[in-house]
Amino acid sequence: MLWAPHGPDQADSSLVRPVGRGAKEVVRTTAVRSIRITHRSSGEVIAEGPLGFWGITPFEGNLYISRKYLRTSYLRPNWVPGLCIYKFLYVWLDLRLPNGTRESFVGWMYWLPNPLLPFIAFRPAVPRLSPALQVEEIIS
Repeated sequence: MLWAPHGPDQADSSLVRPVGRGAKEVVRTTAVRSIRITHRSSGEVIAEGPLGFWGITPFEGNLYISRKYLRTSYLRPNWVPGLCIYKFLYVWLDLRLPNGTRESFVGWMYWLPNPLLPFIAFRPAVPRLSPALQVEEIIS
């Protein structure tokens, strides 16, 4: 009799159903997690996408946004540089809305990143906990 692998990481988040002659197939039933980042005062959606390496990557309490999931074109560099001793050089980003509203230093982008951290390279980033931003986790 053949059995599909069923490890401890699949204990409560999977469904086992028979397939073929006596075999079992494990089907994942975990929900897809997404993140939506919104500017509180204007309601402008800054980013929305799946949580993970190719989407919106959480790292050290911050969210690094893949360009594919960036929903605004109003994040602009203000050219104030910054330096992290192990992530290297970044520039701060301002949110400049069409009505003239400007939220300074809302995020940053590493333009000369540490090659050991490729998931932060050239990605706009925002803090997960910010008074100017609302971060919602969407489970579907």
